[in-house]
Amino acid sequence: MCDKEKLICNESGNRFEHKPKCGTKNEDSAKLPWYYAGGFILFWGLLFFAVVIPYLYRLPTALTMEDVKSHEFIAERAYKNLYYLSNIGTKMVGSKKNEIDTVQYLLKELNQIKQDSLKDYFDIEIDLSEVSGQFKYEDLIIVYQQVQNIVVKITSKNSTSDAYLLVNSHFDSKPETPSAGDAGFMIVTMLEVLRTMAATEQSFQHPIVFLFNGAEESSMLASHGFINQHKWAPNIKAVVNLDAAGSGGRELLAQTGPNYSWLVDYYNKYAKHPFGTTLNEEIYQTGALPSDSDFTIFKDHIPGLDLAQAINGFIYHTKYDLIDVIPQESLQNTGDNVLGIVRALSNATELEDMEAHRTGQAVYYDFLGLFFITYTADTGSVINFTVAGATLLFVFISMWRMAAVSNVSICHVIRWFILVLIIQSICFVLGLVLPIVVAFVMDKMGLSLTFFSTPILMIGLYVCPSLIGLSLPLTVYYSIQCHNKISCGYHLQLALHAQAVILAVLIICLTSFGLRSTYILMIPLLFYVIPLVLNLLITLHDRGYAWTGLLKICQIVPFVYSSYIFYLFIVVLVPMTGRSGSASNKDAFVAALCALGTILSLGFLVPLINTLRRPSLVIFTLIAITFISIYLASSTQLGFPYRAKTNGQRIAYLQVRNKFYEFDGTLSKDESGYLFSFQDRRKESLLLGTNVDLTGLTSIKSRCDKHMMCGMPLYDFRYVQNRLQSKWLPRSEPIEPPGTASLKMLNKTYLNSTTVRFDFSLTGPPQMSLFFEPNEDVTISNWSFLESYLQKPPPFPLSYHIFINYGIGNSPLKFFVDLTKQNGNLKVSLLQVGVSAHFVGAKGDASSEKLAASFPSYSIVATWPSLYQRYIF
Repeated sequence: MCDKEKLICNESGNRFEHKPKCGTKNEDSAKLPWYYAGGFILFWGLLFFAVVIPYLYRLPTALTMEDVKSHEFIAERAYKNLYYLSNIGTKMVGSKKNEIDTVQYLLKELNQIKQDSLKDYFDIEIDLSEVSGQFKYEDLIIVYQQVQNIVVKITSKNSTSDAYLLVNSHFDSKPETPSAGDAGFMIVTMLEVLRTMAATEQSFQHPIVFLFNGAEESSMLASHGFINQHKWAPNIKAVVNLDAAGSGGRELLAQTGPNYSWLVDYYNKYAKHPFGTTLNEEIYQTGALPSDSDFTIFKDHIPGLDLAQAINGFIYHTKYDLIDVIPQESLQNTGDNVLGIVRALSNATELEDMEAHRTGQAVYYDFLGLFFITYTADTGSVINFTVAGATLLFVFISMWRMAAVSNVSICHVIRWFILVLIIQSICFVLGLVLPIVVAFVMDKMGLSLTFFSTPILMIGLYVCPSLIGLSLPLTVYYSIQCHNKISCGYHLQLALHAQAVILAVLIICLTSFGLRSTYILMIPLLFYVIPLVLNLLITLHDRGYAWTGLLKICQIVPFVYSSYIFYLFIVVLVPMTGRSGSASNKDAFVAALCALGTILSLGFLVPLINTLRRPSLVIFTLIAITFISIYLASSTQLGFPYRAKTNGQRIAYLQVRNKFYEFDGTLSKDESGYLFSFQDRRKESLLLGTNVDLTGLTSIKSRCDKHMMCGMPLYDFRYVQNRLQSKWLPRSEPIEPPGTASLKMLNKTYLNSTTVRFDFSLTGPPQMSLFFEPNEDVTISNWSFLESYLQKPPPFPLSYHIFINYGIGNSPLKFFVDLTKQNGNLKVSLLQVGVSAHFVGAKGDASSEKLAASFPSYSIVATWPSLYQRYIF
């Protein structure tokens, strides 16, 4: 080893005798002037704004009716369908617009497609079905009656396959939205795909079932009914699910599988405009995103692909989800993909024997939408371990080379490397933590969501603090350290090597843990190892700062990809921060995403500021930008979260009439008021000082300690989860709901000495809830609902919750409840029952209308009358 080191030193002496030593005058002369930092920053900034953002929003040219003969997806025709469908308006389950108007429109279109189809090639069957059932979801049971599905099966004449492909989306909507994007967009995409395939002389091996389901927004009722009850369901082998959490952009491959990686291979090969990442899938499956789709139901039965619109989530589930914000190019993008995927999967031999092709999970991601990369999770592990291992190897070779060229021992270089590794670890932690600290400080000041309408503030609030954390400790270290035996270029390489080792260790740990999205760390590391190897081979490694040229060139790819993927997540997740409840600080989550994106995009570039003569100027500039951004966010209109029409504040409240009946039937309480379930962190603070009269607004937390389910008509599981943050605004004038809900006890039967059965009948509007809370010495031993829910009840202090939805029918819900009391005293009160009735779509009386009209223009109000009746039996 020593002889080799001497030989290298002797051979290298003349070539590297002019390399600058740290602490000498030659050091500054080898560095670039400080003003080069401007060009450095400008280059990477232009790369982001001129390449990353345009490619994220890039859409194909929309085809018109003149292109019909091409047998491709025609966006113009689909757009006309969307115009009529969205003009129907709000399509809540149980409403005339959903159950009659929309169903009739879709049946008319489907029958026209059947009439125009190539009857020599295809058979088309149309089935309008009603389903009823129940299932556990979150901490409640969903009960549904007579929910409608329109199911269409298209079969090639020559097909003998009994393996079907399912294509699904929903036509119902949330309250107060015409639902052009969610999911009218996907419904008309299915219509056009079916129309195109039925008019094209191109047969396919497997029958295709198109499910136009009528109840997704009330917790995936129709898909549950279909997959468990429909006559064609046993033949379904895979699903292409279509949904939306935004409108007007490219649809995202949100989820795949599970455990059928070949489905992603088909997507890769046949989707014209691929767009997706495993990272999104893994985040989604943690439950961190406040969203769900029919794929949640299907994946317990069949594998598939889950595609969703994700851009412009600000209008999702609001009155602004209009056709006006959807360009025809967006329909063309989704239509091209769905048509290509459906055509391919309908000929996939894998459908015939799914178990034989259970190939595990996949790793997948696109690069700017230009191409798509996918491989199995096992292959991903091999790649990750290989890149991490190669990094550790070549970092050691680099340090051995430094020792040989500098004529010092390898142990000497390793000691310096350990010191730099500690400093770089501090940089890594600070780069991640400082933006989160800013988010928490802003939240403590009551200034969360300042970026909601002005996303460029995130650069100053989160990106700059991350850059400060990444650069400050290392810059301070290089400004005070002095070591003449190792050149400044080598010292800087050691810092980058330390960053590489940190990523390599993280990759090894996360891959061992089974995290498929570890590839986001592997890509920057791979493009660090490549220039490191090249620099070692062509000796630029030992020529001062000459090695930085190759490094900068190779970092273009990871910069573009990392900034692209994390900008995508910012675009998708920021709108969710305005509707994910007030209990937690979502700013910290956004800050963490910005920090991680900054580290992966610029982690190997930030240390290069030390090739400038005055790197501290860069840090002072970052600090100045951070403080200016905090000022703008906290003291100017730029930091106000909401804007009318484009970035609205969601205001959800119920117009409540509460009635409490005692054991003897007397009415002990009758109150009226408004129950606010705030969907954002700022709650009512931004409404104070506006025309909205919130005098008397109080928390219902104390009520939750006294009464079953707070004594309020909590609508669904989200209202239940947010109950402790909800507030009550009392009203002296009684609220008169536009309808009634009636719970009748039909019979009381003593089954034995300790058990009594109550038979009930419930009538009311399409959306209702039942709450049950037995006395402490009483248990519900049996009932008409799921027995498993009794065996695993909701966590204390929640009560049993049955969420009820009616579709086309409104026949009474009849059920029984068996109560057991060990002492046999069954003549006293045993059970509290709450009936929560929601008249969704009704506007309320004049006072309620006046309150709704008083909200600012940036408010998006969702409100309806509700009746809550508490009984004791």
